[in-house]
Amino acid sequence: MAVETQEFRAEARFQRVSPQKARLVLDLIKGRGVQEALETVAFTKKRIAPVIHKVLTSALDNAKHLSDEKGLDLDVDNLYVKKAIANEGPRMKRIRPAPMGRAFRYQRRLTHIIVSVAEREGNPSLVTRAEDAAPAKKAAKKAAKKSAAKSTAKKPASKKKAAA
Repeated sequence: MAVETQEFRAEARFQRVSPQKARLVLDLIKGRGVQEALETVAFTKKRIAPVIHKVLTSALDNAKHLSDEKGLDLDVDNLYVKKAIANEGPRMKRIRPAPMGRAFRYQRRLTHIIVSVAEREGNPSLVTRAEDAAPAKKAAKKAAKKSAAKSTAKKPASKKKAAA
């Protein structure tokens, strides 16, 4: 029976930044450990970075609180950023003055930021051990040898004479 890992999330809705700009920072932290992600966001110079830091901290606090409340055995050092999403919120339509009494319309974009953290299954490091990877490498080498043997097979002599 497979045990599902608990996911803890936090949201920041209606943030005054375009989703594209928020995704630039969120892509930096996806898949990283929570501590490393917090350090990365703390030193990022984008305007949305402090908001993302606050959301990530909130997700971490949610994990701590819910694990205490539900009695889960949660290792906070083993948490990582599972999802970091910037969805588009509603757009605010605005008007900018233009030459000769005209007006140009533009849109101010809003973003909904969602960050989920979960506990990493098994080994907390991303590096796989050589013993685990060895059977997979052997199978890959065998497959490569078979495909190489098929491609290097010699053509019949009759086809060579016809081509010349």
